[in-house]
Amino acid sequence: MTGIEAQSLGILDNPARYLFFTGKGGVGKTTIACAVALNLAAAGRKVLLVSTDPASNLDEMLGTALANAPRPVPGATNLSAMNIDPETAAEDYRTRVLAQMDGPADPAAIATVREQLSGACTTEIAAFDEFVGLLAGDADGFDHIVFDTAPTGHTLRLLSLPKAWTGFLAGNERGASCLGPRSGLKMQEGRFRAALATLGDHAITTIVLVTRPDTGALREAARTSAELRGLDLDNQRLVINGVFRATAPDDPVAQALERQGAACLNQLPAPLCGLPQDRIPLRSFDMVGLDALRRLLVAEQIGTAAADPVIKELALPRLDQLIDELAQAGNGLVMVMGKGGVGKTTVAAAIAVGLVQRGHGVHLSTTDPAAHLAGTLDGALSGLKVDRIDPKVETERYVAKVMAARGAQLDPAGRDLLREDLASPCTEEVAVFHAFSHIVAEARSAFVVLDTAPTGHTLLLMDATGAYHRQMTHALAAAPGRVVTPLMRLQDSAYARIVLVALPEVTPVSEAAALADDLRRAGIEPYAWVINRCLTGSGTHDPLLRKRLKGEQAQIDRVRHGLARRLFLLPWQADPPVGVAALGKIAGSAVAGATENPPIR
Repeated sequence: MTGIEAQSLGILDNPARYLFFTGKGGVGKTTIACAVALNLAAAGRKVLLVSTDPASNLDEMLGTALANAPRPVPGATNLSAMNIDPETAAEDYRTRVLAQMDGPADPAAIATVREQLSGACTTEIAAFDEFVGLLAGDADGFDHIVFDTAPTGHTLRLLSLPKAWTGFLAGNERGASCLGPRSGLKMQEGRFRAALATLGDHAITTIVLVTRPDTGALREAARTSAELRGLDLDNQRLVINGVFRATAPDDPVAQALERQGAACLNQLPAPLCGLPQDRIPLRSFDMVGLDALRRLLVAEQIGTAAADPVIKELALPRLDQLIDELAQAGNGLVMVMGKGGVGKTTVAAAIAVGLVQRGHGVHLSTTDPAAHLAGTLDGALSGLKVDRIDPKVETERYVAKVMAARGAQLDPAGRDLLREDLASPCTEEVAVFHAFSHIVAEARSAFVVLDTAPTGHTLLLMDATGAYHRQMTHALAAAPGRVVTPLMRLQDSAYARIVLVALPEVTPVSEAAALADDLRRAGIEPYAWVINRCLTGSGTHDPLLRKRLKGEQAQIDRVRHGLARRLFLLPWQADPPVGVAALGKIAGSAVAGATENPPIR
């Protein structure tokens, strides 16, 4: 299929009532979901735009404060929007479960159930229940419901929950203790079944896979497409965002960017080839605010770059200097965090390779369900151990461990009940947390580099870390100093260093800043920021890229003069840094031995 201009989006020709936008982080899901919602509202349809991402930036995009219930969007007739807030949803869920308890309201029993409903798995199922309600008739006043979902790993789990929970309820007569009494779940079973039916109905639902002309993003979209088909969700459509066409034939940067994109689009993965497809051009402006979002669906006129001001050079340290700093500690945990699609995996892999180059053994792992580490490294390196926290493997290991430890003390009926409890989908969250805790502890004697999942998913893991910390400190209040929790290790700046990665664009910087605030509330101070894919200094004179450079510099200044104690740059690479050799090139030691690199204020 040849590229088409954005105002010809096929998705708008005969739009389904329910539109799900999903994809790898950073590909523009929120931007396109907002633009489509605005277009439908302008056509006279009543539209509800919903974010299911725990790290939603929908408020910033629309320029208005949102809540856990629909609110009209000022300046956009017919459009309302909401964020499914996990904490609010969890409290509402707890209230409904407690109201369904059988028998008189025994304070001790209520306290026990409320404690059972305090974990991260309850937060997940509660937020999911809000989502289910919108599919089961809670939004009857709207013509279209547009879902802006979390990055794909998190969204695939969300979309698989109806089948997981209905199956669990069908075979479980006692219920999962982490979700309270079985009656609390049983009352939701009809809604779960309705959600399953709605998700797979071609007549009313379309799942829109958003991607970019980038190998990793297209690979993720193909994997997601296949997994969705495995859930009987084949009502899919593909949107390729940010397609770039160079206008200056003598600009090597612009020509390289166009070649990279064209090569990816000419070799679409097989699962994507048969999907109906739209393509949206790269724009010169940041997609924040209603005016910008409306302009996404209008052909952009780019003038010349002759009148643009000279783009200043940035005398800021590069990634290799950050690695020099980290290496001086000799061991410790390096957690690389940020919005999806900003290059966390590349930065984490480069840090790990760079530490090995400087003579250290390194364990590189990931908590990301999408797990792109192997493709980024594309090879082995002596001194570097690479693995991932695989939810399925960790769940099997955790179940076997619990059955061996606790099941050995039970009779056959007790073991059956224990096995029944462990069949809960919540067990996966507990198992992943335990695996995360073990890896964090390894940094006592070596370097551990963790490539984390996109922000929303990571925040849920951090919530689990905090919940475990509170549980342990409460249980051991009578004997302080005898336990070190994962949260305590993350709060120790001599043990753990948090590296935030962002692109020089409004949304990734805002999301990284919000993540930094969340971490500080948990007593964790980010160590440094890395701004990835900086075009500044590349020498481009393409008119569109020059316009983007001005926005890029504004965001770098925003970070360096108020958000980051330490700031490092990773310039745009004509050839993406894939493979140990390429990563080693950008991670190579800046000087012979350690260097002094004072914080940037």
